[in-house]
Amino acid sequence: MFGNSINRRTLMVMGSALLLGACSVIPKGAGPAPVEPAPTPTPAPVFEPDVLPEDQQRHRVALLVPLSGRNGAVGQAIANATTMALLDTNAANLRITTYDTATRPRDAARRAMADNNTLVLGPLLAENIPSVMAETRAADVPMISYSNDTKASAAGVYLLGQVPGQSIERTVEFASSKGASRFAALVPNGDYGDRAEAAFRKAAGQYGGTLVAVERYARGNTSIVGAAQRLKTRGGFDSVLIADGARLSANAATELKPGGRGDLQLLGTELWSGDSAVTRASAMSGSLFSAVSDERYRQFSESYRTRFGSSPYRISTLGYDSVLLALRVASKGWQPGESFPTNELVDRSGFLGLDGPFRFNLNGVAQRSMEIREIRRGSVVIVDAAPSRFDDD
Repeated sequence: MFGNSINRRTLMVMGSALLLGACSVIPKGAGPAPVEPAPTPTPAPVFEPDVLPEDQQRHRVALLVPLSGRNGAVGQAIANATTMALLDTNAANLRITTYDTATRPRDAARRAMADNNTLVLGPLLAENIPSVMAETRAADVPMISYSNDTKASAAGVYLLGQVPGQSIERTVEFASSKGASRFAALVPNGDYGDRAEAAFRKAAGQYGGTLVAVERYARGNTSIVGAAQRLKTRGGFDSVLIADGARLSANAATELKPGGRGDLQLLGTELWSGDSAVTRASAMSGSLFSAVSDERYRQFSESYRTRFGSSPYRISTLGYDSVLLALRVASKGWQPGESFPTNELVDRSGFLGLDGPFRFNLNGVAQRSMEIREIRRGSVVIVDAAPSRFDDD
């Protein structure tokens, strides 16, 4: 029931229907060149504790994101998206106060707790979670972080970010259904590569296959090409995961499958989503990867550009959905001033957001529904739609 497209008017009023109805390492993702959004009125200003207005009729929610420095543009895009959610829903029962985590995240969290916020949205970076948690846990306030690093999971921390391992698992599941059984992988050195390899190994075994070869490399054109050449020499596999962005993946694909010819099945990760480079190399033809649906994102992006004069970062939808999530819980009886009822977050039927159905598992990590995409003749085609509900609903 979630597959129907939403027109512009529906996007603008989706919050009144709460869109989030029940469903019966940040690696660089796709995003625009860093452009500061145009100035705009916002109901989510940064307040100092001594000037925050008294307000007994609204839930106080803190947004902790970087508003300056290296990740300032991303944090501002998330803040803009939370503003959009408030405006689109005409929400009168939520006050969002934004705190800058660019330099001293624990100080930002301390101010948020002093302001009596009962829910924290953010932080963006996994590395900021421990310092923020030092303040929120003492105040018994949960946080819904935008991180996708499952190692940051802890009591009172819910991770809304899109976990790479889920994309890999979904792709392996589909490839296995088409006959893939002997897998190999090209993975970069570092944390992202470690997580990708672990997820790939687990998924291969889960769906009856075997991971027969892995080649590591340092990120760089020459290194990944060399790793692809070594892997090709080893042989004995029918499918290869390339756990990197589209440009480097295309370089490896040219070695593994020149011109896109042959039966070798190439697999990608969520890093390919939204990157036009995946369609430029003929060697990428026939490659598979999975990602959350972009159906609603396109309309969100158009509305964002109209309001703020620039394109949003892809991750900014998490800001929008986190506000809708708070509103959803408020509609079920959460009253201003009360502690946030975290039991509502682990509803197994889940929620529906801009990126499709999702739910929090008991470990606090968001589980998402993903679609399978195939690269065909210079375009990306959806070959298996994202499920509209979870298997155990």
